[in-house]
This record gives sequence, structure tokens and C-alpha cells, in this order.
Amino acid sequence: MTEGRIPAERRRRKPTKSGVLLSEDVIVDCALRLVGQHGPDALSVRRLGAALGCDPSALYRYFHNTDDLLLAVADRIIGISMAGFAPETMPWQDGLREMAHRIHRGYREHPRVAALAAYRVTRREHEFRSVEAGIGLMRRAGFGPEDAVRHYSAFVDTVLGHAALDAAHLALPVERRRADDEAWAGTYAEIAADTHPQLAAVRGYLPLMAGSSFEAALELVVAALAAAAPGE
Repeated sequence: MTEGRIPAERRRRKPTKSGVLLSEDVIVDCALRLVGQHGPDALSVRRLGAALGCDPSALYRYFHNTDDLLLAVADRIIGISMAGFAPETMPWQDGLREMAHRIHRGYREHPRVAALAAYRVTRREHEFRSVEAGIGLMRRAGFGPEDAVRHYSAFVDTVLGHAALDAAHLALPVERRRADDEAWAGTYAEIAADTHPQLAAVRGYLPLMAGSSFEAALELVVAALAAAAPGE
């Protein structure tokens, strides 16, 4: 299928057998729910058709394929995360912090989607607004066009990387998460000092590895940007 949005005249206007009137928003809502409940394999036209009570082929009136739908789902998460964000009302450093927390929280709330979509480019309106806001914060810091783009890319990739990592951890079964977290105070505590002297020297602090490093990484990035910023 060709790229681009599905023309309006191809979209279904009649309710499905279950009484649902199909729309892009209805399909995205269903996809978000199914992936959250059943994981990435739920993102198929067959599963979606069954959940919506329609022939799977009807979905192609709204989305070219499941990847097109995935991008719409990712954009929905961006939209939910960034709703009400007003960076112009705060110092640029605080704007970056709030933006980072919004993105991180959005994907932690949808961990199974994060593994599929955190690294994708949605090419949709919510993402456009988010990138506009981020670039605007960099410009307010005094960075020129090229540096604003480079620094925003480094910032948002750091945030998205941590969001995907933390979301993937949350998506693990509880017992696996617990085993991974407890390893830093258990297995690592038993490592011999003669073979791993550096680990032995910091043994008492290794349980810190069990937590997310998102906050620490965010503050390092913001501090580096503040030190490099030419000023408004």
C-alpha cells in the first residue's frame, strides 16, 4: 500500500456487528488495550477485527497496515503524555525536566507498547507538537538551529531509551523482576574480591543498580546542556 493517510471516502460509515462505529480513534483505543493486555502479538488485524466485531479488512480503510496502526498508537501515547504541557511558562531547564518526566511516565504506563514504539518516528500531529516544544526549549536556551537539533536529539533519545528500558523491566513477570533486582544484593555480594576488586570495593552500593537511573541521567543531561548553553 502507498504511504499517507487513508482518504475519508474509504472509511467505514456503518456500525460493526457489535454496534461499534469504526473510526481511527476507536481502533487505536482497541489496539492500545489489546497490546496492554496480551502483548505485541495482539497487534494484528485478526485480533482487532474480533475485538471490534468487524471484518479485519475493514481496518484497512483507516490504516494501511499494522505498522501504520502502531505509529498511530505511539502518537496517541505522546498526545496523552504531553497534554497540557506549557513549556513557555517555565525556565527552559524545568521545561526539559517536565517534558522528560511526561515521556517517561507515558511509556511506563504502557510498558508493552513502549517495547514496540518508543524508538519509532510517528510522523503525526502529537509528535510534531512534542518536537516543536523540545526544539523551542533548546532555542530558548540560546542554541543555534544546528545545535538545538543535535542537543534535542541527544536529550530525547536519552529519555526514550530510559523509558523503553524501564518499561521493558515493568513488562517482565513479577518473579523475574524480583530476581533481577535482588541479584545486586545477593549474587553480586558473593563475588570474590581477588577476581573482581572494583565490584568488591563498591559492594555496599551495588543495590542501587536495581533502581531506575532515569532521574540521574536526566539531571546529568540538563546540567550538561546548562553548562553549554550560550544563554537566552
